[in-house]
Amino acid sequence: MTSLGVNIDHIANVRQARQTVEPDPVSLAFLAELGGADGITVHLREDRRHIQDRDIKLLRELIKSRLNLEMAATSEMVEIALEFSPDMVTLVPERREEVTTEGGLSVATNEIYLTSVINKIQDSGIPVSLFVDPLQEQLEASARTGAAWVELHTGKYAEASWQDQEKELSKIKESIARAKSLGLRVNAGHGLTYQNVENIAAIKGIEELNIGHTIIARSIAIGLKEAVREMKDLITNPRSEPLFKQPTPQSS
Repeated sequence: MTSLGVNIDHIANVRQARQTVEPDPVSLAFLAELGGADGITVHLREDRRHIQDRDIKLLRELIKSRLNLEMAATSEMVEIALEFSPDMVTLVPERREEVTTEGGLSVATNEIYLTSVINKIQDSGIPVSLFVDPLQEQLEASARTGAAWVELHTGKYAEASWQDQEKELSKIKESIARAKSLGLRVNAGHGLTYQNVENIAAIKGIEELNIGHTIIARSIAIGLKEAVREMKDLITNPRSEPLFKQPTPQSS
């Protein structure tokens, strides 16, 4: 059965938009686990635009499911991974100007460097996954690096018109078969929604789907009514006395 890794980056996006303390992705990760998440996925970006180092530390200490740390293959991030020891590291491409990850790693053109990074991480006992496009050359290069896993980028499938969706789905199916034949374990994700996920989830060979934005968007939709109701109740039925009262000065 395919597992679900819930990416909580977008919760942190809301928090960082105001540079405040809420919503806290760490506390909300517990709700994701209660909902059935088999793992929590976070991307610690070099510019710290959403997830912060503090979040990684607390998630590692507190969540009961698996922690998958997405990160760029930089020396800074490798040291962070070794310090916090997540259950998995997923190496992803990263550009400062992108809104979200736009494609898979070019493993074939960075094979020697990525191999050295993967060896350092996996020698510490942390399995590494490479986020790659469903292309044979990338899968073969991934296998040569010694990585334990690949995560197939499903963005082209997710964005395809209905005429092209079957073609993109076939590419993913072929890539899963090829990855397995190379000894790689397979995850998948990016752009998956409530409307398009079932075709991917039905493919045998995928161990976990990492999904974030659509789940967080849905949680806002189904939770907004109750959140507004609670606020309206506080406004229309305020406490008769302030919650925090100033102490009464005592006369000497």
